[in-house]
Amino acid sequence: MKWLRLLSLFLFGAFFILAGINHFIRHAFYLQMIPGYLPWPRALVLVSGVCEIVLGALLLVPRYSKLAAWGLIALLIAVFPANLQMALHPELFPSFSRSALLARLPIQGLLIAWSFLYTRPGSE
Repeated sequence: MKWLRLLSLFLFGAFFILAGINHFIRHAFYLQMIPGYLPWPRALVLVSGVCEIVLGALLLVPRYSKLAAWGLIALLIAVFPANLQMALHPELFPSFSRSALLARLPIQGLLIAWSFLYTRPGSE
């Protein structure tokens, strides 16, 4: 069963590393996700991308995995307004169905719960 936990941890960390890299590859897409009331949208996209890469990588380092998991929880909460922006303004994201944009909201909760698994004793 330990191998399943390690595989899950690796997949979760890799997911965030790849998502963070994507912030730099598809920068314009992520800029559209930033709600208008937030300042410095370009910096927010870049900083959130770096945070995803660093926290995803640290999740794979046993010494830092719990800290990284808490960091991912904080990051997922911090970027929730971007997912809300997508759901509220589907016209900005025509390549996604409205239901897909709405599905991102509870998925955020599932990612937070998945992160929380790695904050528990024995999760490394």
